[in-house]
Amino acid sequence: MRLSREFVSARIMGRRRRAGALVVTAAMAATTVATGAAAAPAGAAGGFYTPPARFAADPGSVIRTQQTELLLQIPGVKGQWPGTAKRMMYTSTRDDGKPAAVTGYVVEPTAPWNGKGPRPTVVIGPGTVGQGDQCAGSKMLSLPLSVDPAKPSIGVNYAGLEMNLLLLNGVRVAVTDYIGMGTPGIHTYVNRLESGRAMLDAARAALKVAKVPASSPVGFSGYSQGGGAAASAAELAAGYAPELNVKGTYAGAPPADLNKVIDQIDGTFISGAIGYAINGLAARHPELGTVVQKETNAHGKQVLKATATECIGDTGLLHGFERSRQWTRTGTSLSAVIKRYPAVHEIVDDQRIGRLKPNAPVLISTGVADDVIPNGQVNQLYRDWRSQGARVQLATGHLPSILPGMVINHALPMLEFLLPASSFLLNRFNS
Repeated sequence: MRLSREFVSARIMGRRRRAGALVVTAAMAATTVATGAAAAPAGAAGGFYTPPARFAADPGSVIRTQQTELLLQIPGVKGQWPGTAKRMMYTSTRDDGKPAAVTGYVVEPTAPWNGKGPRPTVVIGPGTVGQGDQCAGSKMLSLPLSVDPAKPSIGVNYAGLEMNLLLLNGVRVAVTDYIGMGTPGIHTYVNRLESGRAMLDAARAALKVAKVPASSPVGFSGYSQGGGAAASAAELAAGYAPELNVKGTYAGAPPADLNKVIDQIDGTFISGAIGYAINGLAARHPELGTVVQKETNAHGKQVLKATATECIGDTGLLHGFERSRQWTRTGTSLSAVIKRYPAVHEIVDDQRIGRLKPNAPVLISTGVADDVIPNGQVNQLYRDWRSQGARVQLATGHLPSILPGMVINHALPMLEFLLPASSFLLNRFNS
């Protein structure tokens, strides 16, 4: 039987919200135990995340690096398995053309590369982890779960699933934290230009950190927010980073049309992620911030302020199943508010992916019952790229709807396409 979002909301909220928090915390703890790590605050990297007063403005420049532990140090084994990690800070470009210092990490695999040509590099764009600086994946390399009881906040670095699979195949991996995640300023969540550029510049920087030729083969990969970043990188590469030797991209469940994604996510367990998008876009477009201040009520302003410093677990537990109409002074959804202001609608529409042609093959994945990223707008991205002559494949998962709004139908396809995505990239490097 298909349960409505309202029914699920009623059953989960109230007295059961506390139980839900315990379940999520237990699940995260299980992840940590499985890796042999213990929960700890994510701020151990100290001042690494504060950019110098001056740094190289050229995109992809390496500002600094820092050796760091990666998950487990195996007793008696020289080096680390499955690779040796370095945090990096590098230069990228904001959508207004200004340089930005971005953090991330590079992992050199222990396993040899037995494929064709030189060892390739894959840049991974993490899925939605939050908007607070404590959520940055590069702060959770040795401890994939971070619990900060003082805030409180729960952060999880789940990019490790795909990262480890690639490392075991001898592929070098770089992961970006994106602009404003860990570093000063707001994280510009789902900003098309800044996400794609952060991925492309992470590739440039990773090749320099690894001290390999700039012509070495690279690929891009990501799911959800990361799928959008990878898709953006794929179509920006020809114009922004033409020197990169891009072999292929995997874009899982990409939010290609933000207007449709906002409608879909509204009222789900992670509806507060709408706040991430509004906060990030308002930081670059003051006119949007003015409209938001005018149209939101006191509760809406509080939610937007809170989400700017939260990880996704915090956001779900604190704002889950809320509808954006609860945040506005008129009781209409934020989507409806956006449509009333042409200038704001244009800002959101500018985030649309699919208007440029990727310069290398792309695999897109989607689930027919995805309750976060609408299946229809993913299919439209496929058609948009195909119409431009791009080499693109579409993989569709047919998992039936399970508790809509609980994000189950968004999370499970990520696991379903993990192996096919890795195989696609490995085949591209060997072609």
